[in-house]
Amino acid sequence: MSQSASLSTGVVEPANEALAYQPEQAVVIVTSASLQTQSMAMVLSRALQEQGVQLNMLLCDKAGDLAIDGYQSAKALAPKGMKPEVLLQQIIEAGAQVAVCALYLPNSAYQEQDLCTGVSVAQPAQMAQMMRNKDSKVFTF
Repeated sequence: MSQSASLSTGVVEPANEALAYQPEQAVVIVTSASLQTQSMAMVLSRALQEQGVQLNMLLCDKAGDLAIDGYQSAKALAPKGMKPEVLLQQIIEAGAQVAVCALYLPNSAYQEQDLCTGVSVAQPAQMAQMMRNKDSKVFTF
């Protein structure tokens, strides 16, 4: 990124402000079958979004069930009575890219049309690229 110095102030400013701003990026991978772990992953992911982080989420194994249209967790958790699938919908609505892992559907009773709106099937090469992006942080639950 090129920068230019203001002669009058000596302040270094980006030559192109549109190129200067790049949001932080996070990749959140959820594999746990635990209701509390899934919920905490969603709470923290939503908090990241609220702080301006561009979020990519990968759901694998039992966590993939959260992406199935009509899925209902066994119970809501205190203190706010939330379920992870409800939080997941908020995350999607806030602009996150959410995918189930490439192994989830072939090894479950579900098909791609069973996924909630806004959820795709991850492409391993694309996911690996996101994970190795030096500007991304990877979190696993």
